[in-house]
Amino acid sequence: MKKICSTLCMTALAMLMAVPAAMAVCPVCTVAVGAGLEGMRLLGVDDVITGIWAGGLMLSLFFWTAGWLKRHNVTNVWLQIVVPFVVYYGLLAAVYALPGVEFGAATLWGIDKFLLGVIVGTVAFYLGARWYIRIKRNNGGHAKFAFQKVVVPLSFLIVATIIFWFITM
Repeated sequence: MKKICSTLCMTALAMLMAVPAAMAVCPVCTVAVGAGLEGMRLLGVDDVITGIWAGGLMLSLFFWTAGWLKRHNVTNVWLQIVVPFVVYYGLLAAVYALPGVEFGAATLWGIDKFLLGVIVGTVAFYLGARWYIRIKRNNGGHAKFAFQKVVVPLSFLIVATIIFWFITM
């Protein structure tokens, strides 16, 4: 099993290195959310909070992929929007297929904690990204400060994390 995982990781890394730069929607944001997600899992943080960051990461990857496809003249709505969304969230749903992971084992308000976190994280990241676009539009097409594109969506994830940390405490 360990050999299969390392082979898959090396293959994915090789594929990523072979792809030309994509000028992603928010590559720094994607890396920051991914690092936050892995750090939380290693520290044993509650599943709802981990799910918040996983949902943010999936939406960030979705925006990244949709932007890349649009720049490469993919005009089919199914290929540009629906397929990346289904693929990324489908991969996240595959977490429940892992050995030892049981859907609904830990619930909050009758919903699986990880699933609830993914929903909250997706909505929070989306609202943060939309708010950034609105701020930029109202400021003549420019950000008000450096890295605002990263700070605004991440701040929404951080606020959601703090709220759910108090709820699950």
